Amino acid sequence: MAASAVAITWLGHAAFSITTPEGKVVLIDPFLAGNPACPDDLKNPATVDAILVTHGHGDHLGDTVPLALRTKPQAVVTTADISRWLEQQGVANVVGMNKGGTVHVAELAVMMVHADHTSTIMAGDTLIPAGESVGFVVTFSHGLKLYIAGDTALFGDMALIGRRYRPDVAILPIGDHFTMGPDDAAEACRMLGVARVVPCHYGTFPLLTGTPEAFRAAAQDINELEICELQPGETICM
Repeated sequence: MAASAVAITWLGHAAFSITTPEGKVVLIDPFLAGNPACPDDLKNPATVDAILVTHGHGDHLGDTVPLALRTKPQAVVTTADISRWLEQQGVANVVGMNKGGTVHVAELAVMMVHADHTSTIMAGDTLIPAGESVGFVVTFSHGLKLYIAGDTALFGDMALIGRRYRPDVAILPIGDHFTMGPDDAAEACRMLGVARVVPCHYGTFPLLTGTPEAFRAAAQDINELEICELQPGETICM
């Protein structure tokens, strides 16, 4: 990896590990131990500098608590609602924020943006309301802007995110049923105006029927769009 590059590794489902130009390791929605798509050798990262959590569902909040307790990241960034629950679990360096705000962690500017999806935490047999789901626009030190949609339906203000923040690359769910499917993900690309997109949240479970092939077909009219189809454990640098 070039010294100035960002390396994005798909850990399966909606979990990603991102290495910044400064060598910091940032985990996105770290559903690892129970993730059937995550390679075994990537389920227990030795070093984590920051964790970003989009919402409270178990396939996104995932292993945030044990990972944070073991690796002691500089920051665990999530919604104000989830931040309080994490602190009750003993997690330190929790940064609770809300949509429209920006925080600076691990040499990154992390802005929280809208997502259209529910958010709850399952604690034993108790379902705890956890506010709203969110996405992030992450700006790296060399200027690259990454839009992390989280779990979401298609919504009109993706065009606003594209116009206002001009992301270079997007991580979008395509699996359908719980999120937008391939057709709506293609429309999201049109509204965002991104040059590259990394599809996720597909193939992990039978209900997630969206495929990269269907996504490519739906997006074939978008000039110069690069669809970066990764296999779990595979890395792309940019």
